Amino acid sequence: MTNDARNAVARRAENVGQLEQNEADQQPTLAQQIERMKPEMERALPKHMSADRMARIALTLIRKNPDLASCTTQSFLGALMTCSQLGFEPGSPTQEAYIIPRKGQAEFQLGYQGMVTLFYQHPMASSVKVETVRENDYFEHEEGLEEKLVHRPCRTGPRGQAIAYYSVARLINGGRTFKVMYPAEIEERRQKLPSKNSPAWRDNYDEMAKKTVLRNHFKALPKSTQLAQAMAHDGTVRTDLAADAIDVPPEYLSEPQRRELNAGGN
Repeated sequence: MTNDARNAVARRAENVGQLEQNEADQQPTLAQQIERMKPEMERALPKHMSADRMARIALTLIRKNPDLASCTTQSFLGALMTCSQLGFEPGSPTQEAYIIPRKGQAEFQLGYQGMVTLFYQHPMASSVKVETVRENDYFEHEEGLEEKLVHRPCRTGPRGQAIAYYSVARLINGGRTFKVMYPAEIEERRQKLPSKNSPAWRDNYDEMAKKTVLRNHFKALPKSTQLAQAMAHDGTVRTDLAADAIDVPPEYLSEPQRRELNAGGN
């Protein structure tokens, strides 16, 4: 090969490399992607929420947690769209929902307060609460034909370590039901989770335990469509940004056994 030919090949390679670099430079940033998705978020959000505010919240999350910025763009936008469709501001003081980085993907995580909020959307819902029982409290719990739950928190000193968690729900027809779980049961379920050592469990164990009780309790309660959707997407990665993608479980599930969208959807 002559010097002219070699130079021509080198120039072509240099031009191809420059084009590839230009294309890479033109790839929209995550902030730009969020801005572009605002019209879709606006259509998905409840009327009392705005896409501008959701976009600001998303950017704040990224600034506060650099690991989110390194997650795949589609997974972050998918989690943000799920929050929008459910009407939750991720990471807000209401503790209803979060966007969590895990293994390079952004997961939607439902907080137990979010489960409570969505429970009240069902026309049969009257009230629901979740409590922690501690070792110095008075506590009676019986199952069977004569179910019984009595809890009187200790008021004369330290309540001590958690010994049980329970939720109580009332329906407008007068029906009442409760679910009690003990630390060993909570631990057994936690150990089966891919996120068993996540910051949520390390830093907010009681809150995650309450969520575990609620999830199990809600299996026997009427659920709004939104609650069923939220429970099905909890702890999952969503990469399909289409509005109807929330109606089916995401392609990648943290807990493959979850298929709760059709359970008591109305």
